[in-house]
Parts: sequence; C-alpha cells; structure tokens
Amino acid sequence: MADPDSQSTSTSAVLVTLVSNSILLGCFVAGFLILRLKFKRIYSPKSSFDLVPEEKKPEPLPQDPVRWIFVLLTKPHSFILQQCGMDGYFFLRYLIIVAFIFMGGMLTWIILLPVNATNGNGHEGLDQLSFANVKSPRRYYAHAFMSWFFYGGVIYMIYRELFFFNSLRAAVLSSPRYANRLSSRTVLFQSVPDAFLDEKQFMKLFNGVKRIYVSRNVRKLAHKVRQRENIAMQLEAATTKLLVAGMKAKKKADKKGIQVDNPGDINSYVPENKRPRVKEGGFFSKKIDTIEHCRQRLVELDMEIKKLQKVYRHATPKNSLFVEFEDQYSAQLAYQSVIHHNPLRMTPAYIGFNPSDIDWDNMRLFWWERITRKFIASAIIIALIIFWAIPVAFVGVISNINNLTEKLPWLGWIQNLPDWLLGVVTGLLPTIMLSLLMTILPMFIRAMAKIAGCVSFQHTEDFTQTCYYGFLQVNSFLVTALASSATAAVTSIINNPASAMTLLAANLPRSSNFFISYLILQGFTIAGGALFQVVTFFLFYILGALLDKTLRKKWGRFSGLGLVMWGTTFPLFTNLAAITLAFAIIAPMILLFGCVAFLLSFIAYSHNLTYCFVEAPDNRGLHYPKALFQTFTGLYLGQVCLLGLFVVGKGWGCVALQAIGLVFTIFCHRNLLIAFGRLTTVLPIDCMKPLDGVSHTVSFKGEADFKSKILDKQKGSGHHILEEDKEDQARVEEEAGQLENGHNLVPLLADRDFKTTESKNWFVRFVRPDVFLNFRHSKRMIPATYNMEEDVADDKHAYDQPAISAQMPKLWIPSDPYGWSRREIEDNEKIIEVTDENSGFSEKCVPQFFGESPL
Repeated sequence: MADPDSQSTSTSAVLVTLVSNSILLGCFVAGFLILRLKFKRIYSPKSSFDLVPEEKKPEPLPQDPVRWIFVLLTKPHSFILQQCGMDGYFFLRYLIIVAFIFMGGMLTWIILLPVNATNGNGHEGLDQLSFANVKSPRRYYAHAFMSWFFYGGVIYMIYRELFFFNSLRAAVLSSPRYANRLSSRTVLFQSVPDAFLDEKQFMKLFNGVKRIYVSRNVRKLAHKVRQRENIAMQLEAATTKLLVAGMKAKKKADKKGIQVDNPGDINSYVPENKRPRVKEGGFFSKKIDTIEHCRQRLVELDMEIKKLQKVYRHATPKNSLFVEFEDQYSAQLAYQSVIHHNPLRMTPAYIGFNPSDIDWDNMRLFWWERITRKFIASAIIIALIIFWAIPVAFVGVISNINNLTEKLPWLGWIQNLPDWLLGVVTGLLPTIMLSLLMTILPMFIRAMAKIAGCVSFQHTEDFTQTCYYGFLQVNSFLVTALASSATAAVTSIINNPASAMTLLAANLPRSSNFFISYLILQGFTIAGGALFQVVTFFLFYILGALLDKTLRKKWGRFSGLGLVMWGTTFPLFTNLAAITLAFAIIAPMILLFGCVAFLLSFIAYSHNLTYCFVEAPDNRGLHYPKALFQTFTGLYLGQVCLLGLFVVGKGWGCVALQAIGLVFTIFCHRNLLIAFGRLTTVLPIDCMKPLDGVSHTVSFKGEADFKSKILDKQKGSGHHILEEDKEDQARVEEEAGQLENGHNLVPLLADRDFKTTESKNWFVRFVRPDVFLNFRHSKRMIPATYNMEEDVADDKHAYDQPAISAQMPKLWIPSDPYGWSRREIEDNEKIIEVTDENSGFSEKCVPQFFGESPL
C-alpha cells in the first residue's frame, strides 16, 4: 500500500511550485505590460530607435495589453525570418513544434489516464494518474501501444522538420542576399601543407579563386595594436574627465561670482595638480599628466605599428589560410572536396563565417595538436559531468527528503512543517537549486571550446550546444531522477536490499512529480523573466549610470542590443523536451505542463527576438538539426524506462513490443543521420546552377559545358533551351514573378521539383513534406529583401588578421560652450582624430550624446 503522506507531499510540492511560479509569472507579465510603453529602449528598441537597418526595423506593436500577442503571433514566416535570422527563426520553430507535439500527445490521455487511475495500487494525487498506480501487467499493453503511437509520431515530426530545414536553408543560402556575401564565398582550410601556403601554388588547386589570405604569426603587431587601442581609450577617458572637471569648476565659480583671467582656457578652472594623472612606472613611480603621456605614447606606437604593417608578409605563415572565390558555386566545390592525398591535410574546412567571428589564436594548430586538445577538453568536460553529479544528486535527495525521515530521526522536524512549507522545501527549493547549479557552466564550457581548437564563434557555440546538452541530460535528468527514485524507496531498500531494482523501477514514475515542478519553474520563470528583462533593465539603467563615463561607453550601452547565445539557450529547451518525452507515457500529465511551458516561452522569445535582440553571428540555422537529433535522447530514455518497468512487472508481451519500438527508433535515428547529416551542412549543386544550363545565377558565374556539348549540337544550333525544359522554365519563371523582388531571379535546377499532388487538405499537406515543404515552396517564405543583393566592398584585407589593416582609432569627447573641446581637438590634430559632434553636457555636467555616434 502506498504511503499517503508521501503522495500528498509530492502533490503539494507540485501545487506549491505551480502557484508560486504562476504568481511570479504574473508579476513579470504585469511589470512588462506596465513598463513596456515607457521604457522603449528595453522593451522595443528595434522599432522605437534607429539602432538597426531599416529592413530590420519592425512596425511597433499595439499598445493594447492583450492585442499585441495576437498581432505578434500572426506575423508571417518571412517577417520572423527577416527579424530573427535563420538561427532565431528555427529556435522559435523548435519551441512551437515541440509544444504541438506535446499537445498531440495529450490524445494518449484517452487511453492512459483511465488505465492508470482505476483498479490500481491506491495512489492518490498525481501519482494516481501515472504508471506507478498500475497494478495488473495486462494493462501494460495500453502503455506499449501508446508508446508506439506517440513516439512514432515524434519521429515523423523530426523527419518532417529536418526535411523542411534542409529546404528552407538551401533556399535562403541560394538567395541573392546570401549567395553574394563574402562569408558564402570564402573557405577556411586548416592543416595546410607548406607547399600550398604559397599563394601561387595554391592557385593550381581550384578554379575561380579571387584572393588568398594566408594566416601569419603577427603576434608582435597585434600586441602593439592592442596597446595603441588601450592608450587611445585612456586618452579619451582622461580628456572627458578633464572637460567634466572644467564644467563643474566653471559652474561652481559662476555660482560664487568668481571671475578668471582667461575663461577660454580650461587650465584657468582646472589647475595642473587637478588634471588627470597616471603612474606610468608602477605604484612607486611619480605621477605624470595622463593626456600628455598618452599623446606621446600614441606617436611612438603608431610609428612602430606602421613599420610592422608594411612588412607583415614576411611574418611566418601559420598552417591555415582563407580562400575567397569569385562565386558561391566555386567555394562550395572547394569546401565539399577531398583535396589532399595525405590524411588530415587540408582539413577541416569551414565556410560561412565573417572575419569578426574568427578566433585567430586557433589558426596555428597542427592536426596532432588539434586532436590532442580536443581530447583533453572532452576529458575535462566528462570529468566535470561525473563530479557535478554529487551536488545534483543532493538536490534530488531534497526533493524526496520526507522519505528519509524514517531512517534519519534527526530529520523528523521536517514532517512537522506546514504542508505549504513542506511543499516549498521538497518542490520549489530543489528546482531553484538545480537551476542555479546549471547557470555557472556555460562560461567554463566555452573556455573548453577554445582549448579544443574551435576556430570561430559559431563553432564555439556548436561545441557548447553539444557539451551543455550532455551535461544537462546527465545531471539535471538522469542523476536527479535516480537520486529522487532511490530516496523515495530508501527505507524499503534498506529493509530488503534484494528488491532494490524492483523498488527503484516502481518509484521512477513518482519522480516525475519533481520534473513537473522543474518544468513549471523553467517554463514559467524563463518566459516571464525573458519578457520582463530584469537583467537588461539593471545593466542599462543602474550599471550604465555607474560605469559609463565616456560618450563611447554611453553610446555603446544605448546602441548595443542584446543577442541570444544559442549554444546554451537551445540545450535548455532540448533538455526540457527530452525530459517531457521520457515521462510522456509513464506520467502523461507531464505533457500538459510541458506544452504550457513551451507555449509561454514561444510567446516571450517571439517578442524578444523580433523587437529587442539583434542576431548573433549567423550559424545559418545549424543549431536546429542538432537539437532535433538530440531530442531522440528523450525517446530512448522513455522507451528504455518503459522496457525496464515492463521487465520488473513481468509483462513479457509488452517487453517484446517495447523492444520492437526501441529497435525502430534506432533504425530511424541512424537513417535520418545518414540522410540529413551532411546534407544540412552544405549547399547542393542543383541549388546554385541554372535550370536552362547556360545562364549565370547569383551563385554560379562560370562557363558551363552544357551549351557547347548539348545545346549547340541540337538541330539548327540556335537553341537556347531544350524542348523538354521549356515548360518547366516557363512555370518557374511565372512563380518567381509572383515573389516580391523575384522577377530577376534565374530559375535553378532545384526549382524543377514539381509534384502532381495539389491539395488544401491540412492532413495531406502535413504528411507530404516532399510536396509542400520542398525547395520550391520554401522560397515563398523568404523575405523580399533576400531577393536583393547586398553591396559588398572589395577589401583586400578582409580575412587577414585585424591588426594588419588596423588604423588609429577615432576619439569622441563631449562638446562644451566655452571652446575647450575644440582646443583639445586642435591639440590632438597631428596625433589622433578627435570629434565632439552630436554631444554636450547636461545641467549636472554629465556628458551626453544628442545623435548617432560619429565614430
């Protein structure tokens, strides 16, 4: 017979967590609704200020406290894609797709809830609706067949989303906006043999090469450039401090009626001993004038830097180089090719990131060094996962601490707590502790990514996504579930150790109550906190007022919009999805809480990504397929747990059925990896070459053999297109003309993906992604701006280390009505460019900007 106290505690813990987090969510939402119209810099900076390009500036949301949700949620795909980029769009799609999966999973309630709730083990509360209450093994068949239905549906949804991702990504990358980008035409090769570090020799490998950037060891130059940057910022800060001191002294003198001989000279108000001073030689050295010192050092450093920049080609080359191609087609051919006959040479190759995304320190790694460092970083992370299990297990123990009181009498006082407080201790407290434990890891994992040899921001985030998800799965799910189950059965295990496995299996479903609390905490607080943006509010209004003393810092704080770090954001929700999937059949009620959590998060992130945040460095949506494949973890865990429960309950027929389901999941997972693993990382050739075989496209500008070898041999030699291609060509051109700014698009080979099936029936459209989510249909979802080419400057140092082409920075100081700032500008004229445009002082003598930064 079940312990009624334990069950009531478990249910009360969930209720306490639900009520407390609902109140917190309500407070967050109320704060957001009250403040969003007044503090537009926090809640709608993209639509309220000129901080983003015009095409990225959305229409303001309605002021109505409810209608803005409906306006936001009815925005078309093209709008979301334009505002959020591919990474943001697919993140939002993951949230809503998972929410719909959970909503569809609630259909299993029709079968599972009556089976679980009636004629069972006498459990109460939420435990009555879970597998823990099932007494007869014959009832296990309901769970076995429902797992087939539900998990099979999830696998189909993963396939459908992978198909759609591949289609939309290819359509976006082949659009004029992306195809013409420098990042789409530049490939990084590592472990380059010495022979090919010579630009002339490398030209022999590929056609269509425009420029080669050999990564060189310019450490001394880079150090000098950093020094110059720091000295320039020091000069800017000192000059601003001097002007502020002068304004305050002038205001004080005017108030006292004091007259000075030369009011146009700031030294009349700020004596020499009050000017900004610095100890150049260390703590025991004499203080010297900061401004004069900085001017002198800038002259010296600038001369040294210019000398080093003139001879940078003599620097020792590293074993990496960037190759800029004339078009995207040539770059993709090089990226997808096996180039060298020796192993681990000219590999790995990367494409699709900007110069600002590169980690230049990792350009020098040899193949053996990269392998070793990746192994060391992985070993450290695995060790951390193992040892981190100790505090996480302690959190799991707390969630079932009431079961320990029988063997640990000194904990008996806990049972005397009021039900609501006991619910806080066993429900809310453990989930908060677990969340806090998980928040300090991302920085460490990103540091390991650098050690592992990640070459760009995108690859660091990709590495972080993999490791952080593994960490969350082990420590916030597996360890917690086992610790919670073991604690719930600790007394029985001590009395009868031989029954440990049976007891653990019997108590596993009851641990779902902890994860329901965890879902509520994560879903409600993440959604509410994301909307209210209390951290952003604090950083902008409080920390900014305390730390930002120069115009550069103030403008940077105002214009620098936030971005989402996908390497840690995606795993949070992938982990929640996996947890919900794992318990979906064992404790079906978790689907409701999972659905609500993901829907709330979808609304919050839709608002923030569209109206508050700018895009992080573009990873071209590649976090999405990784998240979809990681979601399989939830399917495996759910099916393995069911298999174990069936074995313990001796439902051998259900064991066989569940084993079949598990094998089917493995089969689908493996074949989806084979089908989409490489396809989602490259741009296929038929998405770049023309349908007629002879035209130039935005991705392909070379000569084609099709005309000379096929068309010119046709009868009459006057054909410009094959007869069998004419109908397809006309159809594609007609569809392109229907797209905004699509009239100049050249039809591609991939556009020929016609299907005869046409239907407005939602079910037919749902089960035929090959028809309704293919490349041709996905092009209709692309924003109109993607069909226009960007102006790309021809920069001969684009992918050289920044220090090679670094210029003296420009300084920005506040303007004053007495001509002091103009005098400082003149004094610095021969050394460094300084401006006081769009600036001034407030009545309290605080520097202010009145327009865009002139820097």
